[in-house]
Amino acid sequence: MSDLKLKGTWNELKGKVKQAYGDLTDDDLVREEGKDDEMLGKLQQKTGKSRDEVVDWLNSL
Repeated sequence: MSDLKLKGTWNELKGKVKQAYGDLTDDDLVREEGKDDEMLGKLQQKTGKSRDEVVDWLNSL
């Protein structure tokens, strides 16, 4: 699995994620250094997708 490269584009990605899944809040998408796994877990819970699907989706945005 490729490493997530969210720095620098996080706000743009966050907006796209919220557009696709309107029930996500800013709190759901809060990301601190080293918390990629936690963020991915929240996205998995909200979207019902597997971790790999979430990572692939984020990388495609």
